[in-house]
Amino acid sequence: MLSISTFGPRPPPNRRLLPADHDQSATRFNDFSSSFFDSPSVNMFFNGVYYPNWHIYKGRPPSSLKFDVISHAFYAFAHVKEDGSVFLSDEWADDQMDVDGTKGCLRSFVELKKKYTVLRVVLSVGGGGAASAPFPAAASTDETRERFAQTAKQLVMDYGLDGIDIDWEHPSNSQQGADYIRLLATLRAYLPAPQYTLTSAVGCGEWCLQHINLAQAAYYLDLINVMTYDFSGPWVPSTEHHAQLWSPRRPHNQHCQLSCHSAVNYLASRGVPTHKILLGVPAYGRSFTGTRGVGHSYDGHAGEEGTFEYRDLPRPDAKEYVDDQTGSAFCMGGDGGFVTYDNAQTVRMKAEYVKQSRLAGLFYWTGTGDKEDNQSSLVWNGYVGMHN
Repeated sequence: MLSISTFGPRPPPNRRLLPADHDQSATRFNDFSSSFFDSPSVNMFFNGVYYPNWHIYKGRPPSSLKFDVISHAFYAFAHVKEDGSVFLSDEWADDQMDVDGTKGCLRSFVELKKKYTVLRVVLSVGGGGAASAPFPAAASTDETRERFAQTAKQLVMDYGLDGIDIDWEHPSNSQQGADYIRLLATLRAYLPAPQYTLTSAVGCGEWCLQHINLAQAAYYLDLINVMTYDFSGPWVPSTEHHAQLWSPRRPHNQHCQLSCHSAVNYLASRGVPTHKILLGVPAYGRSFTGTRGVGHSYDGHAGEEGTFEYRDLPRPDAKEYVDDQTGSAFCMGGDGGFVTYDNAQTVRMKAEYVKQSRLAGLFYWTGTGDKEDNQSSLVWNGYVGMHN
């Protein structure tokens, strides 16, 4: 296991809870041009967003994203059948409805690529829960893997996309882990670099990655999108931060030991080059009601399935804090109780971590959950923080 010092200094040892408006970056946003991508002298980090196709029904078209500071748009999701066939999960949203002056969200992204010429649009296949259930069968034979690669590439060609992202959550035994690698190898043959981008979203830590040869996966992949969030939720016995950068110095149980840093450390220790790692940032918070705060019991949750989008945080009548030891934001009070999330201040911490650790950059689930104003925006502050 690599030492902590490999990835830069730890935060100061004393825990301090700061109001969220404390110590904002001294850099004024109007000091920057509308886009850094035009400057070849800048040492670039990637800044990607996931766009869930169902968000079009919330009135959030692709054009609502902050493309001035976005390098990759991961379009979620296409689905896969057990026979390996990859197909659009919502043909109306993806291909048919009127969006941004064209037909379907996919064509909207392709039109936006004409204006934002560095943008790469990558089709994400799979997703959580039932959407990943067909993967074991789809990756199990040469025939099904070939069909997967052929049909995935056909969608890429049909819509003028830039590549494929695999979101298999997650191989659960050694056979599935080996088949995952074989699937990546087949896809890479059909989607050669550098013309096409091949990425994969992965979870955090041994419990979900133990069956994957991560060094082999990294050989085929351009980027590994590590989902460094959902460290806590309804499944934990006490409240925890759900996307903390660092583990607490005195963890009160095993659940709160998981962090962005521990996830990166795990990948690096298993042969993943850090320059291929995109660190995930949630544009949503997790709610716990009937609690005194982090590390305490709770009696329920508020919001949609226990979550609030970042654009709706902090909650009305709640006070927002930043824990600078763990690199976490949260609010207390109002209708959400204790809500744990990232804000502009903590994403700046993660951006600095990306620079010190020589990671590839950041990504956000989801780009549409972000706030519109640049001063509060996760996507904007992440980008500026990496390039400041």
